[in-house]
Amino acid sequence: MIDLHLHTTASDGALAPAALVRAARDAGLTTISITDHDTMAGLPEAARAAVDAGLRLIDGIEITGVEDGRDVHLLAYFVDAADAALGAFLERQRADRLRRIREIAARLATLGCAIDVEPMIASTAPGRSIGRPILADALVAAGCAIDRNDAFDRLLGNGCPAYVPRVGPRPDAVIDIVGRAGGLVSLAHPGLTGMDAIIPRLAAAGLAALEARHSDHDADTEARYRQLAATHRLAVSGGSDFHAASGHRLAALGRVTLPPDDFTALEARRP
Repeated sequence: MIDLHLHTTASDGALAPAALVRAARDAGLTTISITDHDTMAGLPEAARAAVDAGLRLIDGIEITGVEDGRDVHLLAYFVDAADAALGAFLERQRADRLRRIREIAARLATLGCAIDVEPMIASTAPGRSIGRPILADALVAAGCAIDRNDAFDRLLGNGCPAYVPRVGPRPDAVIDIVGRAGGLVSLAHPGLTGMDAIIPRLAAAGLAALEARHSDHDADTEARYRQLAATHRLAVSGGSDFHAASGHRLAALGRVTLPPDDFTALEARRP
């Protein structure tokens, strides 16, 4: 079984990289990709654990591009983690995450939900990524939200009072950067992104795949993006987008997987 969309504590997942690899093995997975947000810091630990567990690990990452002020998540696979230009780009991505976290915290304070983000930032290990979920958890702890979903629905989500837009490269630029690092790009959970109009342009720019298989895609949504992939001569990727064994996407690990034929077609797109 194949799952190409997994998160660890290197970004906003609940499990450390080695623990996630062991959980993946226990769930029956045989090929996985850890795709933390704007960081590859968890890959060395995961690679060692994958050898011990007998799993194939695909070097991956989830990179956020920006289109008309909206986040566009892009899954990169088979990248050279040692590529200097990619490393410098990811450092800039993480720096903007810190800028954004501080601005969101300032807005939360004006809403009566003061959160001290500096200890969170200071405790983040070098190379690791920080994002809005850590603020959501802090809001829950402070009694300002019931759970993460409530925090995003009322305060942190797009259009909410504490929302601060990201600043970053367009998806086309991300595709180019990943390609120069030897990787390929799949548009993550397009059914959630809701930006089908940009798919033809991204396909022309070198997009390799659409993530048709995803925990938040029902059968009709998967069929739609398989058809769009075929129309634009793209491959299909898929995965659970697993973050934790509780909460959002409850117990999804091992339940949403990519068929082997789709993986073979995706891998054939490697530069």
